[in-house]
Amino acid sequence: MLTEADGGPVAVALAPANRHDSLVLQDILEAVVVEPPDPSEHEQHLCLDKAFDGAPSDATARVFGYVPHVRRIGQEKKGRRGRKTKKARRWVVERTISWLNRCRAILIRWDKNAENYLGMIQLACALLWYRRLHRLTT
Repeated sequence: MLTEADGGPVAVALAPANRHDSLVLQDILEAVVVEPPDPSEHEQHLCLDKAFDGAPSDATARVFGYVPHVRRIGQEKKGRRGRKTKKARRWVVERTISWLNRCRAILIRWDKNAENYLGMIQLACALLWYRRLHRLTT
């Protein structure tokens, strides 16, 4: 799953549990439903976990116009004076998955076909965006 900075889902891809995360990166970046801004105007940064640390993942992110950042546990962004400014945010995707688990059809996988399960996840993502928009307008 790919999310924006506040946890809103942007892309979802399904893969078997025995497939390494770095091999799914291209599928996730191809599944993005929102057109990103022009990279010449504004750089797009992609925060990844340690599973994506390596040349193939780095090259894949750059092909799609992202600047990849892989931070390890305990490594936070440092300011000009070399001090930690903010804690690294690694929990955003996990929080979004927790929001999606509120839907029982996703929490307990009833669908046997991968396409049906992906459709349920996409519907739940749309519901998350709808709730978020509704909260902002009221």
